[in-house]
Amino acid sequence: MKPTLVLVGRPNVGKSTLFNRLTRTRDALVADMPGLTRDRHYGIGRVGSRDYFVVDTGGFEPLAKEGVVAEMARQAEAAIAEGDALLFIVDGRVGLTPHDKQIADTLRRAGRPVFLVVNKGEGVNRDTFSAEFHELGFGTPYVISAAHGEGVRQLVDLVLESFPAAAEEDEGAERGPRVAIVGRPNVGKSTLINALLGEDRVIAFDMPGTTRDAIAIPFERNGRAYTLIDTAGLRRRGKVFEAIEKFSVIKTLQAVEEANVVVMVLDASQDISDQDAHIAGFVLDAGRALVLAINKWDSVDDYRRERVRAEIERKLYFLGFARHHYISALKSVGVGALLKSVDLAYAAAMAKLPTPRLTRALQLAVSKQAPPRHGVFRPKMRYAHQGGQNPPVVVVHGNALDHVPEAYRRYLERAFVDTFKLQGTPLRIEFRSAHNPYADKDKD
Repeated sequence: MKPTLVLVGRPNVGKSTLFNRLTRTRDALVADMPGLTRDRHYGIGRVGSRDYFVVDTGGFEPLAKEGVVAEMARQAEAAIAEGDALLFIVDGRVGLTPHDKQIADTLRRAGRPVFLVVNKGEGVNRDTFSAEFHELGFGTPYVISAAHGEGVRQLVDLVLESFPAAAEEDEGAERGPRVAIVGRPNVGKSTLINALLGEDRVIAFDMPGTTRDAIAIPFERNGRAYTLIDTAGLRRRGKVFEAIEKFSVIKTLQAVEEANVVVMVLDASQDISDQDAHIAGFVLDAGRALVLAINKWDSVDDYRRERVRAEIERKLYFLGFARHHYISALKSVGVGALLKSVDLAYAAAMAKLPTPRLTRALQLAVSKQAPPRHGVFRPKMRYAHQGGQNPPVVVVHGNALDHVPEAYRRYLERAFVDTFKLQGTPLRIEFRSAHNPYADKDKD
């Protein structure tokens, strides 16, 4: 198995910067403010000669007893327990602090190899820069600059030396769908992920906006691999005031773009808002397969349930392709069936549509209802083929297709969806007209 390296330290010492450096991504939020990372964040290490996992954690407060800070500490402790090696990050420019000493005491009791990493060491004498950190008792400190990459490769190779080489993995192995969980703040997204996983994997705290980053969580159920992505709650742009929330919105939108299937969580105890429609609209624009999860269903009466159903039909009418699930994430009621719909939506999004069947479906639809004329010409549709997946794209070839009305495009979409049973995913149609050889000739 690949070893897991866990980055631990107090806030604002550069853990997320190092995470991004090791994974060669920008998956972890980075800004010049403490406490930006809250949940533990997994990635695949790409710096060094070996494969490994790397885990970013929030600023570690070992003595915290309550509130979000205590939840962050609990997440960090869970990551420490999962880790094969701990990279204890300290800030060399600030120097040794009492907070560092508290963390060191906790790590000594963890029973894991600890590597003391002194960050922000660009352009300094390394021996002098790291001298005071010998006091922590973790051996020789390793001076790096996560922002500039200095010493990072050497550190990783040193850490991985003590682990046996992992067997090569099949590059073509099925990794399963990436499933993004989205919705307004405080609708129960993190609680739903914990229910699916059967553990408190992400922070579920009774305060809107607890999740700030998009957290990718690989897991397996019934022999099938998935990657769940817990995202920050989306607000209207006018409601986003803090720089942190602006970053979080970007991460959520990126998570939707990179997902195969999106589970949109609604709160049955609240009205369906314009913001819910905006989120759904973005998912639709991104072309992602979608499953609707109406959460907290156990907490509302029959009148409220009927009202929610009517509001979904009225305000989210454009999501007619998506399956609906009425659930209680807190009590794990109805969440099992959710993954079945995710599987069906993923299969639809990644479906392979043979050209002969597509062309026959096109011809059948045209025979039932021909496209309307544009002037003296009627568009002529000759054949169709698949142009992409996630979402499925159907390319229709013919003559005079530039003026096919939107209503007829929707008619063809429904025809293809019904023929190939593509429930759970939007479908896109592109029209390509054959070149008219006489178009460029002089009209004398």
